[in-house]
Amino acid sequence: MNMPGNTSRRAGTSPASRRGTVMVHVTGNQPLGTPNYIDIGVPDIARAKKFYGGLFGWSFQSLGPGAMGYEAVILDGQMIAGIAEVPGEDTGGRHWWNLYFATDDADGTLKRITDAGGEVVQPVGDVFEHGRMAMVKDAGGAQFGLWQGKAMAGSGIVNEPGSFGWEELHTRDVDKARPFYEAVFDLRSEKVDAGPNMEFYVLARPDDRPVGGIARDDDREIPLWVVYFQVADADQAVRRVKEGGGTLKDGPWDTPYGRMADVRDPFGVEFRVIHSTEQ
Repeated sequence: MNMPGNTSRRAGTSPASRRGTVMVHVTGNQPLGTPNYIDIGVPDIARAKKFYGGLFGWSFQSLGPGAMGYEAVILDGQMIAGIAEVPGEDTGGRHWWNLYFATDDADGTLKRITDAGGEVVQPVGDVFEHGRMAMVKDAGGAQFGLWQGKAMAGSGIVNEPGSFGWEELHTRDVDKARPFYEAVFDLRSEKVDAGPNMEFYVLARPDDRPVGGIARDDDREIPLWVVYFQVADADQAVRRVKEGGGTLKDGPWDTPYGRMADVRDPFGVEFRVIHSTEQ
């Protein structure tokens, strides 16, 4: 599994084809440790909706006054993500896509997180009738969420253009990250050939289904789970990113698994787009 390129920002393996690119409509809770939802806080929600709507064809739906401005991201009639306006002063000037992992017992998983050296950012709480959530950091400081689905299992569509299809933890602390996710989510980490001067591991569930990756990135000061979005055409997606006020960080480049690019939204939020070979 060789990835072209020799820079850490290209570290990764494709993503989506490792776990299959067949469009999936999610109707029930995913097994423990499966990425099952994403959301984002932005400093200007009107601008963000224009950018992401133009890029991915998303629409947006208010969840009512009780949701405190949190809105549903809709693709093909399904809720696939969430978006809210969050001032920069509340986030230290940073904004990012939050990745959530499935659990059937958020309280029990939270204990496993702290036992493994993680940190609680927001304790477990109920989100109306939809489910239970918490925000945490792993042993190396990367933030992610837990989602225990009830009325809402998580993202209603994955692996379809406009939805997320893969995710990678980019971190300096690979040696902390691997045992953490193995202990918390019963995942297995497998080292793969990602090219010269790269260190990359695929995380897989006990049923051998890959759910994400861990890439060593010595240039990254703050570790981050990087979300990949499926697109029908990577080059066209890059053009739309630029037209919407975003920027191209690197690419597009070809891999055995698809054509991808590393981009930023108008607020500097990092994500990647990929047209998977198997689509």
